[in-house]
Amino acid sequence: MNVLVTGGAGYIGCHACKALAARGYLPITYDNLSRGNIWAIKWGPFAKGDISDGQELRAVLEKYQPRALMHFAAYAYVGESVEKPLLYFRNNFAGTMVLLQTLIDHQRMPVVFSSTCATYGMPEHLPIAEDHPQRPINPYGSSKLFVERMLADLGVACGLPWIALRYFNAAGADPAGQIGEAHDPETHLIPLVLAAAHSGSPVRIFGSDYDTPDGSCVRDYIHVSDIAAAHVQALEYLLNGGDSCALNLANARGYSVKEVIATAERVCGRTIPSEIATRRPGDPPVLIGDASRARALLGWSPRRSSLEMQIADAWQWLKWRI
Repeated sequence: MNVLVTGGAGYIGCHACKALAARGYLPITYDNLSRGNIWAIKWGPFAKGDISDGQELRAVLEKYQPRALMHFAAYAYVGESVEKPLLYFRNNFAGTMVLLQTLIDHQRMPVVFSSTCATYGMPEHLPIAEDHPQRPINPYGSSKLFVERMLADLGVACGLPWIALRYFNAAGADPAGQIGEAHDPETHLIPLVLAAAHSGSPVRIFGSDYDTPDGSCVRDYIHVSDIAAAHVQALEYLLNGGDSCALNLANARGYSVKEVIATAERVCGRTIPSEIATRRPGDPPVLIGDASRARALLGWSPRRSSLEMQIADAWQWLKWRI
């Protein structure tokens, strides 16, 4: 069965393509390569295009006749979204609107949407479950929430089956070393920490005065391969008639920035220099998720949950690329 994967050349999208292929599906990667990597497309055909290009999307749908959509194509830098909110609303929301309209005009099919815990905003309680109020504090989170609401409305109006997966901090790399994280610029903590381990240049800690045990932000890290597996399980849940819904993907365990650096030092066997910088706008102090609903509905369970394992996989990937 063919599955259209928008943003399939990106970090999480390419891991989802590998997971799809392992389950016997044929992923059709649709990506404009503005932030994806051509070398990450390994498990199926590639069509270059933008999600806002309805004509190109129609041609791809007609050619490959996919039975489902996995939608990853989005800009995902919180800081950039604060500086350039219209860029995020135009790409993440308006582009998705064109994508979904084209999809519905062609054929109704299940949609697995790559959402984010950033839709919750400042947590009122921890861990965060799916019924937590959604009050995003940055345009990135808002753009993803807009899409979730659009999917819910289309589910009512058109009977469109959908699942939105709100995951916390993606980390790690393919354990087999075929693909991994490679953003330009890189903003994710673990690859920045590992780059500092390699180069000796200090990694910046954005804020040391948060209301956390050591003053640095705390995040819930989840292995990218576990995220990819959850997307395949969500797809199969919808194909088997499951109800549309939103689900968290998380490990329900938080680590501070300083704890990540200390863990990376143990994994790499190196001292990693750091320096304190000012807080970034739009960063909540603590984000820890409750994924019990995904476990119950999808039968999903993280297999590479330990921070040491996530960092070790990312470190191995970095060494292969150097």
